[in-house]
Amino acid sequence: MGEYSKALEFYEKSNKIFEISLPPTHPNLAASYNNIGGVYRNMGEYSKALQY
Repeated sequence: MGEYSKALEFYEKSNKIFEISLPPTHPNLAASYNNIGGVYRNMGEYSKALQY
C-alpha cells in the first residue's frame, strides 16, 4: 500500500493508450483521468488532482 508513484506511472501509460485509441468522449478515457486524479488526491497533491 502507498506505492502511488508506481500507480501513477501505470495510469499515465494506460491513459496515453486510451487517448490514442478511444474517442475523446469515451467513458473509459474519463475513468482514466479520474484514476490519475485520485492518485494525486491520495498523495495530498490537491492542485494536481484538480487538473484531472
